[in-house]
Amino acid sequence: MIRTGIFALTIMMLTVNVKAQQGYNTNLIPKDLLPYASSVVRLQEVNMDVKDFDNSIYHIKQAITILNKNGDDMANIEVWHDKTNVIKYVKGAVYNSSGILIKKFSESDFEDINANDGFSLFYDLKVKHYQPSVTEYPYTIEYEYEEREKQSLDFPDWMPNPGTGTAVVKSTFTFSCKPDFNIRYKEVNLPSAVNITTDKNGLKTYTWQVNNLKAVKDEPYSPNPEKILSEVKIAPVKFTYEGIDGSFSDWNGFGKWIYDKLLVNRQQLPDATIQHVKELTAGITDPKLKAKKIYEYMQGRTHYVSVQIGIGGLQPFLASDVDQLNYGDCKALVNYTRALLKAVDIDSWYCVVTGDHSRKTSMLTDFASLQGNHAILCIPFKNDTTWMDCTSQTIPFGYLGDFTDDRIALACTPQGGILLHTPKYTAEENVLEHSGSFVLDDNGELSGSMKSVFKGAEYDDRDDVIQESLKEQIKDVQRIYPINNMTVQKLAFTQDKSLNPTTIEDITLQASEYASMANGKVLFLLNPINRMPRAPKLVMNRTTDLYINEGYTSEDEITYTIPAGYRQDSEPLKVIIKNAFGTFTASSTLQGNQLIYKRKLQVIDGTYPKESYQDFVDFYQAVVDADDYDVILVKNN
Repeated sequence: MIRTGIFALTIMMLTVNVKAQQGYNTNLIPKDLLPYASSVVRLQEVNMDVKDFDNSIYHIKQAITILNKNGDDMANIEVWHDKTNVIKYVKGAVYNSSGILIKKFSESDFEDINANDGFSLFYDLKVKHYQPSVTEYPYTIEYEYEEREKQSLDFPDWMPNPGTGTAVVKSTFTFSCKPDFNIRYKEVNLPSAVNITTDKNGLKTYTWQVNNLKAVKDEPYSPNPEKILSEVKIAPVKFTYEGIDGSFSDWNGFGKWIYDKLLVNRQQLPDATIQHVKELTAGITDPKLKAKKIYEYMQGRTHYVSVQIGIGGLQPFLASDVDQLNYGDCKALVNYTRALLKAVDIDSWYCVVTGDHSRKTSMLTDFASLQGNHAILCIPFKNDTTWMDCTSQTIPFGYLGDFTDDRIALACTPQGGILLHTPKYTAEENVLEHSGSFVLDDNGELSGSMKSVFKGAEYDDRDDVIQESLKEQIKDVQRIYPINNMTVQKLAFTQDKSLNPTTIEDITLQASEYASMANGKVLFLLNPINRMPRAPKLVMNRTTDLYINEGYTSEDEITYTIPAGYRQDSEPLKVIIKNAFGTFTASSTLQGNQLIYKRKLQVIDGTYPKESYQDFVDFYQAVVDADDYDVILVKNN
């Protein structure tokens, strides 16, 4: 009996292994899904079941094959949770390339950590994290988990291919809800539309499915991901969030809910503070200058601390609390500034926006839902709308920078939500200017001074440096400027925080052996301060359009006083290039013992046809080549 039992168990285990091998053997992946793929979703099943306005069940099960180390991020499991989203269970397994089980894991194998973002004072969001320790490729990770969500406002987006380099064999998303729960949805880049069914009890089921979805090629300067990846967004018509009910069907309604439920009656200030700001602005008749005075007062007495607890993730602190504590997150500081402005009879709007330095991500104009990650302030002066970011103690009044410029934001007003476009800093406004005067002696030593001016979105490029000690500032500029053996003798920064702000950097420097001296010749690099390090990666058979996020202008003029008795032996530099996405000019002129170098690069932001990418690479390569130009001087006969 014992032997029979062991034999039966052995047969059962073999059967399980055979099934595993048949299921996750890498050879079973369709060959046409492998191009450009670092990972392949073998099977994904995502289910959202809304049982009531404060009770939803989210369940996900998926198996992903990691083809190489570039796909390892797809094996990183993160399950976010707090008191609103409660984990029911999580488990999984890892298989080798033949589909044979390597390891099983459960919730006890996950590391549960506070989702501290580095600047939050209060943050009740936590994340369970698991990354398999596998070094042999390919391998497959299979896992599933379930969460209960005590809200019905914020539903996870379904993204069958969440990033470039991921192909999909099969992925299904099912959203179920009772007859009285209505939704809106937005489909992005899907090969087929939703299938909607209703059972005899009125239970509604929305089902989306994709099969054999090829990987999107990872390409430099590609458009925003939502332009090229597949996605479904869900928004409720009626909902409950942290005990607060609401409903909306468009941006006006959503902004009205934020204003009425999250903002109203949170601007009260102590009488002493109201009296103080009135005295502070007494005698200022221009409303904009009065607002500037209030903004600078707020900056001078508060500091930014993120707060992400419960409804605090959406609702700001009371203005009176910020006034007492002298800190707050972006929401709280915007709300507090609104209160201060209201005390001097200036109306302003609380605005929600998506902040991102690398991508200009806007609110979806045709789909109102919980979007955005940052709050800013708008003052609708007549014919002169002014925007403010209230989280920084240093940026000027009316300045946003590239974190929130040139995108659509939601203004929350008493009349409802309004979509507004934040100011755009153009290539002509985003300016970095270098002007220098250097002396090159007959020992190859360089010395002199340089002034650099930063404008537009470039204004705050030196903010991190300015906040440091002089010793650290010097180390920073030595890293910024590729000048060998550079010694900084003087360094100073000044900032004009007027309505057209500028940052000015003044530096006096010396660099021994800057020029090479050999056989009566002097050789040195003409552009030591503002070089293009490399051209963008060449991509053959590009599949996505070319996207340039931010335009800018960089202009340099450096005058070198060369050693007496020398002349230029190399051909003078002269480059002129102009095309749709930019212009570049560079020249060198010798006038007596003055060698004058001029360089101007302007890049125009925008989206360009994929066919122009080769021209874009060639354009940048020409800049790289010109920046590598060496001057050769020889003694006069």
